[in-house]
Amino acid sequence: MIRQFELVEKVREYDPNVDEERINRAYVFAMQRHGSQTRASGDPYFLHPLEVASLLADMRLDSGSIVTALLHDTVEDTDATLEDISRLFGDDIARLVDGVTKLTKLELQSDRTKQAENFRKLVVAMSEDIRVLLVKLADRLHNLRTLKYVKSEKSRRRTASETLEIYAPLAERIGVQTWRDELVDLAFAEIHPEARDGINTRLEYLRSNGKELVSQVISELKRILSDYGVEAEVTGREKAAHSIWLKMQRKDAPFEALTDIMAFRISVPEIADCYQALGAIHASFPVLPGRFKDFISTPKPNGYQSIHTAVIGPEQMRIEVQIRTTEMHQVAEYGVAAHWRYKQGGEGHDGRQYSWIRGLLDILDQAGGPEEFLEHTKLEMYQDQVFCFTPKGDLISLPNGATIIDFAYAVHSEVGDKCVGAKVNGRMAPVRTRLKNGDQVDILTARNHTPSPEWERFVVTGRARASIRRMIRLEQRDQFIALGREIVRRVLTSAGRTFSERELGPALDRFNLDDVEDLYSNLGEGLHTEGELAAVFLPAKPEFDVDEAALARAKPIASPAAANSARPKALTLKGLIPGMAVHYARCCHPLPGDRIVGIVTTGKGVAIHMSECSTLEAFGHTPERWLDVDWNDGSELENHTGRVRVILANEPGSLGAMSNTIGKHKGNISHLRFVNRAADFFELMVDIEVESLDHLANIIAALRTDSLITSIEREGA
Repeated sequence: MIRQFELVEKVREYDPNVDEERINRAYVFAMQRHGSQTRASGDPYFLHPLEVASLLADMRLDSGSIVTALLHDTVEDTDATLEDISRLFGDDIARLVDGVTKLTKLELQSDRTKQAENFRKLVVAMSEDIRVLLVKLADRLHNLRTLKYVKSEKSRRRTASETLEIYAPLAERIGVQTWRDELVDLAFAEIHPEARDGINTRLEYLRSNGKELVSQVISELKRILSDYGVEAEVTGREKAAHSIWLKMQRKDAPFEALTDIMAFRISVPEIADCYQALGAIHASFPVLPGRFKDFISTPKPNGYQSIHTAVIGPEQMRIEVQIRTTEMHQVAEYGVAAHWRYKQGGEGHDGRQYSWIRGLLDILDQAGGPEEFLEHTKLEMYQDQVFCFTPKGDLISLPNGATIIDFAYAVHSEVGDKCVGAKVNGRMAPVRTRLKNGDQVDILTARNHTPSPEWERFVVTGRARASIRRMIRLEQRDQFIALGREIVRRVLTSAGRTFSERELGPALDRFNLDDVEDLYSNLGEGLHTEGELAAVFLPAKPEFDVDEAALARAKPIASPAAANSARPKALTLKGLIPGMAVHYARCCHPLPGDRIVGIVTTGKGVAIHMSECSTLEAFGHTPERWLDVDWNDGSELENHTGRVRVILANEPGSLGAMSNTIGKHKGNISHLRFVNRAADFFELMVDIEVESLDHLANIIAALRTDSLITSIEREGA
């Protein structure tokens, strides 16, 4: 445990003007308030804020951040108030503590809603001061370091999943790579311990057997750079276990097939030296096509700058090389904290300087609620970037796979709403066109155009999706208002009253609404019925009979949620006769997440196939039998069968190890068949009950980390 004077000295090393007195007061205040509280590990609770403060001191942050770290849990977990913090430490610290605290006073219905609402608050707070995010990340990192002491497995897994989904991407976005790597590794260890252990075992083997080879590569790179007159430091680094796991899933490849498990970094003094070093490497080794990226001329949104290239290096070894200056390396490791400056009344701690935070605030304005905001924000944070240009040369960074519509909304929400097409590199292109690095995009708009609901199916940015949904909601509301107005007119006319909005006061009171348009919208959406409205104006014995035929016509008016609940649980089938039998084709075993089609078979109903299934060729001459089908959100609530082909080492316990891994990842073996037996291996066909394509992909990736499994591939895909 770091002691009080050690913390102050740690800060003094990089900040001679440290506010020692305020840090000491915060230390004593937090220790007294937390008192005898303990953590799940049994340690005094005060150790937690102290460790958070130490983490921030490692990042060389200002005194205000250190004080906030010491106090960040006092309002949530003790009897201290924000007024106490403001009075004793100033309004600035009180605002930071309020931004970091996890306590919410809202009555929320679910853990997910609570998570989403807390994250929304975090984004609002960090947009005002990025230090809120830095303290929060340090808080989360120390909680992950002590997660093993939490008894509830459900709580541990929820914390780990939340870390991977939210906090690790946030750490990456502000460039704090060291924290991001540790957050990911600790969360990965909780969610997929067997996969992590398996990958680390293989990495350890590579380390012990390839140490000499790595040294040879470093020596050769140094020699080449020296021959070209480049002064450089060369180091080797190992890819993290979680990154290897993701790449195995993304490329559907075994561990042995990955070529960039080891990467080599070249650090040079100046930017010009980066390109000279690049020339030396490319002149000396064959270049792997498609693997060159220049993040110096086009930095990532978090400020990351480096040149990435891949070559067939010494000993015919495929290697990834990163070239950057020493200053760029500091930013790559510590992000915003690498060049952190705080000046009284000056610039530096306004998170709005980061365009991605402005993007999150735009999503916050557009989203329909906390959970929708969380969904769109995760889309915004996760994916790799492509860099495109406006006709004027302005740079727009977008996630990989972004379309013209995503680009249009990145320019401005009104441009996105009115987009009808674009010229990409001078040629006309449809709105669903995916953009590539370096594309120049000229958006074409029409004055009266509105977004199509179909756009939501192919856009990839949270900002675009939130804006599209907002416009759809507004259009639906206009339709609901028009329908609701007719319902009100009909009820008032039947009651012998003149239609007037002044007559609707009792109805607003009855339904607890403030606005007449809200009443119309609720009636049109089916949240209130015509009969309920009639009862407002005739609370006693009715003096007239409501038209039963009109009521019958009003019943189908239902909310979208109600309409969705009436659909089949597993499938949304367009053009299907109600009651027709549905089954999944055993030739390809489609799973939620696959692209699918339906084939009508006389006497058997509809067979659901993957779009790539080879069996579909037999139905090419009968297009009238094809149905357009898709999965709905409920499809992952039931189990589906995925089939895999496994080549397994013929060793004692290998079959049991495979079964155990499948079971630990919530899969269930429903059928197993030996296809081939040999002295050294078995070849099996295994049917596994899973929830979705992603679920099966996780199981396959976990099995690939087992050295007893030579090969595993999905059948029918």
